[in-house]
Amino acid sequence: MYKNVLQSIDNVAIWPVLSFLIFFLFFIGLLWFTFTAKKSFIDHMKNMPINDADENLKPMHYEK
Repeated sequence: MYKNVLQSIDNVAIWPVLSFLIFFLFFIGLLWFTFTAKKSFIDHMKNMPINDADENLKPMHYEK
């Protein structure tokens, strides 16, 4: 039954190729971001959980 459903879709062979291309481009983009990120940005993101805990103790001031 399920085989007949997929066979009835026109151009069904393009979807696995399209899915692979999306995954591959995302993976390459993630690798590019990883290797080109600045050290200061990585350190800032690494320290965010620690800094957020300290900032939650201080009252927040909103600028207008």
